Amino acid sequence: MKKNVASGNLFRMTGLFVFLFCVVIASAVTSKVTHQSTAEEFLKGEANDVMISSKGTMQLGRESERLTKDFNDVWSINCVAASGGDIYIGTSPNGGVYRCRKGKTEEIYSAVKENSKEENPKADANEISDSNDTGEIVAADELLANEHIFAMAVDKSGKLLVGISGRRCALCRLDGGKLVTLYEPNDAMYIFDIKVADNGEIYLATGPQGKIYQLNSAGKKAKVLYDSTDKNILSLAIANEGTIIAGSDTRGLVYKIDVETGSVEVLYDTEQPEVTSVLVTPQGDIYASATSAQMVAAQKQFAQQIPLAGRPEVTGEQDSDDENETSGGSMQLKIANTKKTDSGDGQQERASRKLPKPDMVSHIYKISADGFVTDVFAQAAVLFTLDEQNGQLLLGTGNEGELFTIDPASEDSAVIYKDEQASQITAMTVVDNDIYIGTANPAKLIKIGSGLAKQGTFTSGLVDAAQPADWGKLQIDADIPRGTKVMAASRSGNVGDMNDATFSQWTEAVEIDGPVQLRCPMGRFCQYKLILSGDGSNSPVVREVAVSSVIPNLAPNVKEVTVTRNEEAEKQGWFKISYSAQDDNSDTLVYTIDFRRLGRQGWIELEKDIGESTYEWDGRTVEDGRYEIRVTANDGRSNSVEKTLANSRVSEPVVVDNTAPAIEIDFVSVVRDGKAEIEFAAFDELSAIDEVSYTVDSSKDWKKAIPNDLVYDTLTEEFTIVLEDLKAGEHVLAIRAKDSVGNTAYKSIELNAK
Repeated sequence: MKKNVASGNLFRMTGLFVFLFCVVIASAVTSKVTHQSTAEEFLKGEANDVMISSKGTMQLGRESERLTKDFNDVWSINCVAASGGDIYIGTSPNGGVYRCRKGKTEEIYSAVKENSKEENPKADANEISDSNDTGEIVAADELLANEHIFAMAVDKSGKLLVGISGRRCALCRLDGGKLVTLYEPNDAMYIFDIKVADNGEIYLATGPQGKIYQLNSAGKKAKVLYDSTDKNILSLAIANEGTIIAGSDTRGLVYKIDVETGSVEVLYDTEQPEVTSVLVTPQGDIYASATSAQMVAAQKQFAQQIPLAGRPEVTGEQDSDDENETSGGSMQLKIANTKKTDSGDGQQERASRKLPKPDMVSHIYKISADGFVTDVFAQAAVLFTLDEQNGQLLLGTGNEGELFTIDPASEDSAVIYKDEQASQITAMTVVDNDIYIGTANPAKLIKIGSGLAKQGTFTSGLVDAAQPADWGKLQIDADIPRGTKVMAASRSGNVGDMNDATFSQWTEAVEIDGPVQLRCPMGRFCQYKLILSGDGSNSPVVREVAVSSVIPNLAPNVKEVTVTRNEEAEKQGWFKISYSAQDDNSDTLVYTIDFRRLGRQGWIELEKDIGESTYEWDGRTVEDGRYEIRVTANDGRSNSVEKTLANSRVSEPVVVDNTAPAIEIDFVSVVRDGKAEIEFAAFDELSAIDEVSYTVDSSKDWKKAIPNDLVYDTLTEEFTIVLEDLKAGEHVLAIRAKDSVGNTAYKSIELNAK
């Protein structure tokens, strides 16, 4: 019985040894796990019918449907309105009004045709033509009428109100299939917004005189409600009966206007040029989007988002972090904890990322009923249109063609729709649970339903392994409800451009129910694609993605070897050998140092298995001469014998000179009348003569000798010194010669002065 226990212990110890051996072998390569869990990282990729929130979660977006085909001569949808089940859109640059009914779109007003009929009453609307400067006949759809439909609304009777701007400025009503003019302000060119109060009164925001007009429900009895000093009034909202909220252009002010008294109050100076939208919630809170039309550079959302001061606490809000794998048929996936990790961008880069300049950031401000202002959204983007649905703000932006949803309570935001073609979302209206948006460049009408898309894809940015790597497993932290799933595909390449033709083909998508092995070829860059599927009411929620990569063992790189002489007096003749090396696998390196005399073939080992990056060498242990120092780095401590790799670098030649110069007396004149002349030379085999001095009958009063050629610069220097005023008798002349490395020689001669 005891024998069996001992055998079992031996088996376990053997298994432990094998495991530890495998760990050592495994560390022979660079294993890195790249984590992506922030909106900034996810938005480096491309999402199609996938919503990415500011918290860094990813799930299916809302279902969407394009309702219109391509328009002729329409560049932008400026406004959208709904009446009686029909959706109306106002466009630029030809001032067209279109009606979308049961999936069909028809033009009900065209500024080109109306203007042409005025000029040529007999012409058929479908045969209108004109000539250009060359005399050629130009079809009507090739003309620009320079009219725009910036604003529409529905009056109290359910009829469509249309504001025509540009060459003609007029408020019209759609009656009997035709636009009937109600009012033409004589001091305005643009109608930017139309709002209808509960009592039927109509309010117009105009420019370029910055006036607000008030009309009765019939569109008559027009009067100027407020004449501002701003260039344009861009946006209007009705706070309650008798109160109008307005947003201006030029100074970016939010006004509150009392209809009865005409009194005006500035609620907030946004410090942005334009207040493009104002919105009043049923609770009485006012929201204003402040932006600048000059912000036309493309941006990645959240990458340059101005951070707000913390996040408000939302009552009842909880983070879902249940460790159970399944709950009610749902599956929860977790990512294994790893020691070596790498963020998609790197923590250091993210921390040092510069925020955009304040004048290049747009904001949404909340103005409470008490007049307090809160910044609930800040983004380097152009804000075009603002609306509200079920307590959530909806925001259309450019120049990425994205529709945001913003929770005013938590200040969390998400991109719920991104148009793959259009640059801007310029118009929006909410009808029950549906959202209708209009875009520009190109112009499209999109219906966003209340349900979720049944499938969406997220294609990541490039994951960089820094070297050609084998790609390991992909893991996700996600909740996957019953009836939904997440699939993954991947591809790889060696060019930092995902559009490069040399990237591999996408692998076949496989369902993720745990860690998934990536099947793409070896390459420096990897790109993964997640395919989210749902049932129209439920969606997977992905919180984090981890991708592992393994770089095969690479030889270390000895980047530098320097050898310097130790200047300390007590270490005369010693050298300091310094070296540095890099290992792309982050292996532990040890060093071997060899030397050889210049011109010889074989190396002599000086020291091995050195862990430090410097070594002190006693040069007095070798003969004088010129030497090379070789430093070899190897990664044997992190690899098996078979996998160990090494790399060497040889220093520049270094002079080992431990021998003092020689002094040779060539001529001594007869000492007579207290005067003597001595000629001598100092020479060295390796080092230049650096200093020669002499003294007579002393060990202190040394005088420097000057070479005959006046310069210390060679191995041999010749000198002539003249001694004067020598007293009669015996004298001792001492000469001291020092080479450039500090070796010093002395020589003395006796002189007899007569």
